[in-house]
Amino acid sequence: MAKNKFKVIGVMSGTSLDGIDLVYVIFEKGKQWQFDIVYSETVAYPKFWEEQLTGLVANTFEELKVIDVAYTKYITGVIGDFIKKYNLNDIDAVCSHGHTALHQPEKKLTYQIGNLQMLAEVLGQKVVCDFRVQDVEYGGQGAPLVPIGDKLLFSDYDFCLNLGGFANISTDENDKRIAYDICPVNIVLNHYVKQLGFDYDDSGTIAASGSVNAELLDKLNALGFYKEAYPKSLGLEWVKVNIFPLIDAFQLEIKDILSTFVEHIAIQLAAEINKKELASVYVTGGGVYNAYLIERLKHYTNNTILIPENAIVEFKEALIFGFLGVLKLRNENNCLQSVTGANRDHSSGKIYLPEK
Repeated sequence: MAKNKFKVIGVMSGTSLDGIDLVYVIFEKGKQWQFDIVYSETVAYPKFWEEQLTGLVANTFEELKVIDVAYTKYITGVIGDFIKKYNLNDIDAVCSHGHTALHQPEKKLTYQIGNLQMLAEVLGQKVVCDFRVQDVEYGGQGAPLVPIGDKLLFSDYDFCLNLGGFANISTDENDKRIAYDICPVNIVLNHYVKQLGFDYDDSGTIAASGSVNAELLDKLNALGFYKEAYPKSLGLEWVKVNIFPLIDAFQLEIKDILSTFVEHIAIQLAAEINKKELASVYVTGGGVYNAYLIERLKHYTNNTILIPENAIVEFKEALIFGFLGVLKLRNENNCLQSVTGANRDHSSGKIYLPEK
């Protein structure tokens, strides 16, 4: 009989480089899956790792392998400290996403560093990780992976919208879960606000003080990605080629860049959630703290925008990667063909066991 209760650590590092998110969560399966986030924490990256991770796409594959070993050592220490801090003696598995170094699914390539056997050996714990590679091998985008969690843990809402480095969304359509990336969010906003010496635009106050440049806004909205059908996903490489050069060519003040890009985000988000009427939209991710962005989104939609408690807002992805690990341990599908475009539903990820 399959085990129905799991105590796991979920670990996530996103493209916005806010830090490493960790949760200790208890999952229990009854008629529906239930969860309880017992402990949660974000560990900020030291300057060295922030710089290393920002520049990953410039490295060769061989250089990435060297960085992978160093990063796995680092993240192992972070997880180990979390275990010691909260005296976590009862752990079924550590379920870790790692950090995306390369994501080019059209070339059947995706590489997340921090997913080496060393994790299990040093921590002395069962580890489930490297969730994207198999999906890409099956012809999928390898992203987004969170929608299976949306479907099984947050089924009460019409849309689950996450505002992190990128915005992604999931919903049911014709009895199937679909999901896709919508547009860049914090990966662009944070890039420009850092030029003013801030890590992020607190509440969107700088963006709110700027003016929208109509010509730039039109060019952003005209980018080809927005006309593509799902499944589709975005990566830092795409932003560096398509977004930064376009914005930089206008030589605007930072406040006007932020104002214009927030307007762009709001328009793109609304275009997706307005595909259903009287819909409930469950919004998570660091972008929910950008009050100006949420205000602009509400301007473009009549649907109900719902923002949950902080633990869900900040740690939903870590929570769901913990859940993906649980599904893998139960040998149940955690990757949906309808979401990623793979040629089958499947149970993705690697399981590493500690040496006895």
